[in-house]
This record gives sequence, structure tokens and C-alpha cells, in this order.
Amino acid sequence: MNTLQKYVLAENVHMSFDTKQGKFVALENINLKISKGEFITLIGHSGCGKSTLLNLFAGLLSPTSGFMFCAGREIAGPGPDRGVVFQNHSLLPWLTCFGNIHLAVERVFGATESPLQLKQRTLEALALVHLSHATDKYPHEISGGMKQRVGIARALSMQPNVLLMDEPFGALDALTRAHLQDELMKIVTATQSTVVMVTHDVDEAVLLSDRIVMMTNGPAATIGSIVEVDLPRPRDRMALANNTRYHSLRSEVLKFLYQKHAKAAA
Repeated sequence: MNTLQKYVLAENVHMSFDTKQGKFVALENINLKISKGEFITLIGHSGCGKSTLLNLFAGLLSPTSGFMFCAGREIAGPGPDRGVVFQNHSLLPWLTCFGNIHLAVERVFGATESPLQLKQRTLEALALVHLSHATDKYPHEISGGMKQRVGIARALSMQPNVLLMDEPFGALDALTRAHLQDELMKIVTATQSTVVMVTHDVDEAVLLSDRIVMMTNGPAATIGSIVEVDLPRPRDRMALANNTRYHSLRSEVLKFLYQKHAKAAA
């Protein structure tokens, strides 16, 4: 298997935490290979370690044992090669939309590019998420969906090798969520990004993913099964509404979550 086929790699990863009640094993025996340009979703019940695994890919946590790699290099901490989008947009309230993105651009490219180039990068990131009109607006002046788009733009502005997303649309209403899912598909197609995304939403997982990684219940969660989503791209949610393969894939994920691993759903 070449580097492009194992662009992001978790190898024999085990993650435990020391607590007052003793050692808590969050993840065990995690093995996952992600190809360059692949869109992966992590799905499972609450407490199954989805966000823990994402934080390991982000370098925000270090595995108790095992190895994490990105683009052939071991992950030893956070870095601009991995952009992170959280459910909470985490925008700085005293900066405009432009300022929030420019801060990230300056941090990554400030030593090698001119102020004009940094400004251009920032404006291009805003344009990518269709927010050029909101350049000078502050976070309190825009909607929740727009804030998430700024968060996505900020992550993409750093030109990361991998985009890591932790339930980025979970706090949004259904219509806004659907709109941003469609926007994300277009952005990923345009940028050829490699994406790892945590979700609780089965329909979201099937719509967006190349593969769905289904986690067993915690503690000591692991990868229970992986579903290959063989739906052609580009994908249209209205066209998929009556697609038998879409419904078959959806049923496969639901069966795993609510029959094979229903305990945590109670």
C-alpha cells in the first residue's frame, strides 16, 4: 500500500485516561488507513470515542500506545497540516470574519509571504464559502450557519493536508445543516481535501462519505465495521431520496447502531 493509500494512518492505537476511579480505556486496537482525497465519517453512540479519535488525528491527544501518521510523518502534536472545525465555531468575538481567518493565515504563511499575499489568501477563503459580503462583520452579527462557514474557511485557509471536523453541523437547524452539507461537498470537490468527520447523523454520513467507520460502544471502543459508500459523485440529496442503494447503505448503518450495538442508545 503506497503513501497516497495510507495518507492518514492509525496503527494499533490504544487510548486510556487516568481518573479518580482508575484507568479508563477509551479506545483499543484502532487500525485505520485513509487515502488522500478520501472523505471518512466516524459514527457511533455517545461515549464511543469518536471525538477522542479525531483529537488523536489532530494531535490534541497522544495515544497511550500505537502510532498516528499524516502524509508519511508521525503526528506529534497539533500542526497546520491538519485543519480542525469544531461543533462550536470557536471564532474570536473581537475579530471580524476577515480577521478570524487572517489570524490563521498569518500564523501559517506570515514568515514567507507578503501582507498583500496574506490578504489575498484570506479573501479567497471567504469567497470559497460564499462569505465575501461578510468580510467586515463580527461573529455576533452573523447567523450560526455563517459562523460555521467562517470556521471551515479558517481551517481551509491554512491549506491543510487533512480537514478534521467534529460534528460541525450538529447545533444547526435542519435546513441550514442541509445547505452546509451541500456546500461542503462542493468545497471538498474543489479543494480535493482529505476529510475525517465525526457525526451522529446517519443520513449525513451516507450523503457525504466515501467510507463510514462505525464504532462499537465504549468503554474500550474499537472499529466495529466499515461501510463503503459506492454512490457516484457528485451527489444530489433530492436524487438520492428514491435511490435504492442509498437506502440500503442507510439501513446497514442503522442496523449496526440499533441492533448490533443498541446498548448505549438507551
